Amino acid sequence: MTQLQRTTVTPVLGAGTWDIDPSHSSVEFVARHLVARIRGRFADFTGTIEIGADPTDSAVEATIRAASLDTYVGPRDQNLRAAEYLDVERFPTLTFRSSAVHGVDGDRAFRLDGDLTIRDVTRPVSLDLEYLGCGDDPWGGTRAGFSARTEIDRDDFGVRGNVVLETGGLLVGK
Repeated sequence: MTQLQRTTVTPVLGAGTWDIDPSHSSVEFVARHLVARIRGRFADFTGTIEIGADPTDSAVEATIRAASLDTYVGPRDQNLRAAEYLDVERFPTLTFRSSAVHGVDGDRAFRLDGDLTIRDVTRPVSLDLEYLGCGDDPWGGTRAGFSARTEIDRDDFGVRGNVVLETGGLLVGK
């Protein structure tokens, strides 16, 4: 879930610039590992959303610091940060820049199209975006909530490190 903090004065979720609020937001992932699904997150990210007068005229940009990857298992995290996977020394950030917003269901569900860059490889992706609501916080600010999901194949971005198991399966899913 992502929450935004408004940085320009506008009507509630009206046109304007909003910053992603890292203290109320998360960038998370799920991947196959052996026979389980592991969950992880990126702890360091920034982003802005430009809300258009028409929601489909909106734009999103986000930057994720690759080294902030955390699966809660130190040795695995070090392996995923290494050259075979994210190669955080050479490619310190992952980025997303939207190209279009499409209404899907009323004023709550959208498809957010854009370009995702991992390891300097850029591919188009579509995110299922849900608007969760907007309201005033106890400190005089206004917050808006969104949730977005997508599925990618890491091979498409050059993240190819893996180990073939004796059973023929892979250590890490695509």
